[in-house]
Amino acid sequence: MSDTNQRQHIRTKLQAGIKLSHADVGSLKLRTADISDGGAYILSEGNSLPNTGEVVYVQILGVGGDEAPLVKMKIVGDGGRGIGLEFVNED
Repeated sequence: MSDTNQRQHIRTKLQAGIKLSHADVGSLKLRTADISDGGAYILSEGNSLPNTGEVVYVQILGVGGDEAPLVKMKIVGDGGRGIGLEFVNED
């Protein structure tokens, strides 16, 4: 992600456990660094993650057990220590 702040939504620092799923990497347990109304920044924690433009599914861990919904998200940036994700509107 570039140093230029072109964000449309205010970010809130939040470390939450998530499960990220994608055909190329399977399911990975990772953590968020921050969230916003538009998406989240996920820490890679040394894992190889899908490329920018790929669609992934994310589930919050520790909330609602295994019943927490899977959320479709698109990778919109690679910041070195993690990836920027944007919610995909299914309308």
